[in-house]
Amino acid sequence: MTSNRMPNRATLLAQAGHFIDAATRGVVPPIHNSTTFARDENYALVGPSSYARGGTPAWDEVEALLAALDGGEAAMVFASGLAAATAVFEPLRSGQHVVAPRIMYHGLQDWLRRLAEVRGIGLTLVDPTNLAEVEAAMRPGETAILWIETLLNPTWDVVNIAACADIAHKAGARLGVDATVTPPVTCRPIEHGADIVFHSATKYLNGHSDVMGGALISTKADDHWAEIKQVRLLVGGVMGPFEAWLLLRGMRTLEVLYARAAANAMAIATHLNDHPALSHVLYPGLPSHPGHETAARQMEGGFGAMLSLRTKGGEAAANRIVRNVKAFLPATSLGGVESLIEHRFVVEGFHSEVPCDLLRISVGIESVDDLIADLDQALDSL
Repeated sequence: MTSNRMPNRATLLAQAGHFIDAATRGVVPPIHNSTTFARDENYALVGPSSYARGGTPAWDEVEALLAALDGGEAAMVFASGLAAATAVFEPLRSGQHVVAPRIMYHGLQDWLRRLAEVRGIGLTLVDPTNLAEVEAAMRPGETAILWIETLLNPTWDVVNIAACADIAHKAGARLGVDATVTPPVTCRPIEHGADIVFHSATKYLNGHSDVMGGALISTKADDHWAEIKQVRLLVGGVMGPFEAWLLLRGMRTLEVLYARAAANAMAIATHLNDHPALSHVLYPGLPSHPGHETAARQMEGGFGAMLSLRTKGGEAAANRIVRNVKAFLPATSLGGVESLIEHRFVVEGFHSEVPCDLLRISVGIESVDDLIADLDQALDSL
């Protein structure tokens, strides 16, 4: 860059933070494999790292890039999405309270239920699209965290981030936002008032279904952030050097991957919107979606690459579609280059409130004509 102007996010991603290795002039960061770092003759640290569980150059570039993309003061990477998300709540004390969505990523909700059972942390589950219900659930002086998702997984209802931030802050709580399905090329919750942003880095940030990881970005490196860092150190849920390198490599194509996948999802949702075998096509890009206007305010460059289908034939029809698709892979996860389909109720288990006729689809970057034709033939089999 020839000026002091901050490059836009597409440039930051493509150039991986404009990295140039000082020693070799390489434009791709090296993999820092060392787990320990030598001290000088006075036994003082030469650099910032002592032992890799507490900090390593392997994380430096990817954490700096994440903070810049989401507009936060600091970022941390973890060994998995759950390692990152649970670290947000681990510092809570008995008697404190959490408000979270009734329908959300089930793995974290399972952990929050366990936290309430064994630690005495209050937990209230709400519909975060109903702001009156959210406000009524808050307990000023007790509620420590209001947790939301930008788009509720897997119904893709749109949550008003700014309104939830106001509710949280009035009650003296922090707003935590799971932005996994809306990476920072489309939505940046900190700009709407979030205090901490979470990504399952396994998904869009990596983009290739070959890295397990999680990331947190904080608007401030405050006391709560320091406690989260202490949790990562003591629990040891740290990202390995090769995984950090792969994550940074995957992020270099995030902008183009997301744009292609979101365009494909919009085309599929539009094509299937009036299909006689479906009762609902759940996608915020459709003008008929109740959260469409909010999504348009909070997102740019598309409405995401996740959508869900509800069949008129119930659970049996949903199962039959999954068995008959050919281009879509029946598998859990999302955010990769390949398109996946999942019968979500079966995956989530007995306490799930997800409808049994719902199919969750992660749209990839294949030919959209092939994807549409595949879904058409599967639906024709009903």
